Amino acid sequence: MPLDIVIGTQWGDEGKGRVVDLLSSRADLVARYNGGDNAGHTVTVGSQTFKLHLIPSGIIHPQTTGILGNGVVIYPATLLAEMDMLKNMGVKVDPSRLRISHAAHLITPGHRALDAAQEAARGKDQIGTTGRGIGPAYTDKAARRGIRMEEMLNEPAFRKRMVAHIEETNQILTALYKAQPLDPEAVADEYCAYAEQLGGYIADTSALVWEALQRGQSVLAEGAQGTLLDLDHGTYPFVTSSSPTAPGVLPGLGVGFGFPGRVIGVTKAFQTRVGAGPFPTEVLGEAATRLRGTGSNPWDEFGTTTGRPRRVGWLDAVLLRYAVRINGLSELVVTKLDVLSGLPTVRLCIAYRANGKEYSDLPFGPADLSPFEPVYEELPGWDADLTSARSWSDLPKQAQAYLTRISEISGVEVCQVSVGPERDQVVDV
Repeated sequence: MPLDIVIGTQWGDEGKGRVVDLLSSRADLVARYNGGDNAGHTVTVGSQTFKLHLIPSGIIHPQTTGILGNGVVIYPATLLAEMDMLKNMGVKVDPSRLRISHAAHLITPGHRALDAAQEAARGKDQIGTTGRGIGPAYTDKAARRGIRMEEMLNEPAFRKRMVAHIEETNQILTALYKAQPLDPEAVADEYCAYAEQLGGYIADTSALVWEALQRGQSVLAEGAQGTLLDLDHGTYPFVTSSSPTAPGVLPGLGVGFGFPGRVIGVTKAFQTRVGAGPFPTEVLGEAATRLRGTGSNPWDEFGTTTGRPRRVGWLDAVLLRYAVRINGLSELVVTKLDVLSGLPTVRLCIAYRANGKEYSDLPFGPADLSPFEPVYEELPGWDADLTSARSWSDLPKQAQAYLTRISEISGVEVCQVSVGPERDQVVDV
């Protein structure tokens, strides 16, 4: 069977976790290929809500094996906390069910300290990082001085590497940022203890994925973040430090051409983002509160990883078409359609306007969106509560028309729609 890929088409937080949960019921391997614990997937199963930042959310299904690929950067404290959380919630987590690439890089307290210091030094030009050390860890990887998971398997050499890494980091922290240094020996002790707990999980995951595909098993790649946060193709510099787009799956898992099958793009029925950066369709005030919610419900728009209130706005079809092109999407899943119920009209950005000209597509990608103002199309809203809808015919005609318009303007068919956080609150189109 081919490798199927779930991709976020916006700035992350599109609801990929629940889409992955649905698809994982038929998967053998579920794999993360990029990012670190700056991502968050939330899955609701009955009275239980799973919030995962590193471990693939598909591991909740008992037949799956979770993979953390070489493209992931790992903060061991977060990983071990998630493993304990899953075990306490009745999910089996051991080396038979979770494998970590030997080539994945570690995030250290030094990376986190650098992340905080660098962001503070930017002042008003902050880019809104999560402070999780993601950027500095990928910087070390690209500079060929990063620390890989496989180094944990040689305790004496690993200890020396950790001490040297923190000593070098301290020089930057104190000299450049006037920040407090870290204790190299204490960090080395902490990470050697992590090595004892994680050593049995380290494997050549590229080979495991390839062997599964050769056997005809189903592999599902879980994207973290979203297309517009891609290091090359996103709203640079307000991006992450990895490639959350579909092409990033191949180097991020260590597989070659020929395996990818479905490329499933996930988009909210509206638009959100966390952190700084351009957002042409953003709304403020009462309209924002209406789309975001108050935070009293887990379904409300507050970051899974940061807890920060998300910025919200109308669905941007210009950026959606861009995501379709960059990822080669085969289909779309629209989430949170139920949130739009009760609005008299629903707006959809179909083009941009700048300097008296109208653009249906981006002239030079999404890095600089400041010159553009959105051109909206307004569609009739609907009052019906959609949370009990389970078929196309259950949706009001206005909601059907909105979904049909999304398909038309993006050039990709909408195959599923979510109308609530529960597993069964999905409409097949």
